[in-house]
Amino acid sequence: MITLKNIHKSFKTQKVLCGVNLEIPKGKITVIIGRSGEGKSVLLKHLIGLVLPDSGDVVIDGCNLNTLDDYALKDFRKNFGMLFQNAALFDSMNVFENVAFPLVEHSDLTESKIRDRVHEVLELVGLKDIDQKSPSQLSGGMRKRVGLARAIALLPQILLYDEPTTGLDPIMTDSIDHLILNTQKKLGITSVVISHDIGATFRIADKVAILHEGKILLEGDEKTFRQSQNSFVKRFLEGKSEGTEM
Repeated sequence: MITLKNIHKSFKTQKVLCGVNLEIPKGKITVIIGRSGEGKSVLLKHLIGLVLPDSGDVVIDGCNLNTLDDYALKDFRKNFGMLFQNAALFDSMNVFENVAFPLVEHSDLTESKIRDRVHEVLELVGLKDIDQKSPSQLSGGMRKRVGLARAIALLPQILLYDEPTTGLDPIMTDSIDHLILNTQKKLGITSVVISHDIGATFRIADKVAILHEGKILLEGDEKTFRQSQNSFVKRFLEGKSEGTEM
């Protein structure tokens, strides 16, 4: 579904991505892990063309994003849904208006069809009868669910999650993990998750890739990571800093 080929990206003198190569399988959940500041979110932004590589190619379902002009790239982004770290809801809009926003902006659905679709996706993420609530009235977990409902409103082929469990307690983290799994299972979409939560990663991932020093250091399933003898991978999984005895 997604192929990253030798992606390089720098911001002024700071090199962030130094030759990233990664295959993201269709209809599966791929989780990209790594330390803070390693460029995980920058990598995610490459997938939707918000950031373009200095060199290398991002190929999605056979389409090289480097070949698209601004209009074509904007149209192509309709294939994506994205759940941001803080859900990024519009505080001036209620729940219904937040979820309906992409449908109003990017579809030709009638008002009644939009209403039906909003209620359908809210029910899918386990929320009912909160249409008129404002984001400020919602818990952190509920905000993320509303954000996910908005992300899937246009029935995207690919769903991107930027650290979806950051700031949540263990019970809510488990709830969001199950929500990601259920959404992928019900919709059959390709999911890419940025995370630093090892427990959550192995609960939901079909494939895991770790980003380190601008490159993909290791990729595979949980067994691949647990059996790895790479010192950085072992420290990362155990939450130990460099210099700590293994």
